[in-house]
Parts: sequence; structure tokens; C-alpha cells
Amino acid sequence: MRQFSLAIFGIGFAVMFTCAAAFADINGVWSTVEGKSHVKIEPCGDKLCGKIIWLKEPNTPEGKPKTDEHNSDEALRSRPILGLELLNGLVPEETNEWDDGEIYNPEDGKTYSSEMTLVTPDELHVKGCVLFICKTQVWTKVE
Repeated sequence: MRQFSLAIFGIGFAVMFTCAAAFADINGVWSTVEGKSHVKIEPCGDKLCGKIIWLKEPNTPEGKPKTDEHNSDEALRSRPILGLELLNGLVPEETNEWDDGEIYNPEDGKTYSSEMTLVTPDELHVKGCVLFICKTQVWTKVE
């Protein structure tokens, strides 16, 4: 019985280590398409989240910080884009794959279901879907 308990403990430890290793591979700062923004991806509990930490064009033509002006919730339209949570709820599925998350698009104010695949240590495919229509972006590692 003791060997069985140790085996179960070993398997549990291996699963936790694999999940931690998966998080470690994707943690960091990623540049979005055309370098428009940088998103810092990190664990939030047992899931992954990502916040906008840099914008190529942080201000409006009037010189004011860009806000979430397209959000469907009027109360959120004045919040700054810089610092905005873009990704949330992503859970590890397989090695280098995360699913069941959401991605927010401040350009249209909508939230989409999301999944991500780490193709190489420096290339991340981020997919956003509504129903069966999906769009994939390639993000590159900054740090």
C-alpha cells in the first residue's frame, strides 16, 4: 500500500511540475501583431492572464491616453488601455497549449473565446473565436 501511495504522489508531483513548466515557458512579455502592444502573460491562480503593459501609440491624436472607448459597457469606456487585462482564464491543455480562456479586443470592445499554442520559445499563436469563426495572431517574445 505504501508503494501505491508513493506512486500516486509521484504522478501528482509530475503533473504539477509539468503544469508549472508549461506556465514557465509562456510567462513573459509578448509583442502583438505589428508590434502595436506588449502583453505580459503570467499565472493568475491556476490559469493564465495577460495585461497590456506597453502601447506603440499610447495617446490619441489630441495627446490624451487611449481609453477603452469601444467597450459595450459605457461605465468602462474611460478606463485606460494601458494596464487593461487582455487575456484571462486560460488553462493548460497539453504541452504548450492553453484553452478555455477569453481575449478582449479593445479595437472593437468585444470579448472572444481564446486558446494559445506556444510554437517555439519565441512564437505564440493566439486564437480568438466567436462561434466557429476564428482568427489567429502570431505574437513574438519580447522578454
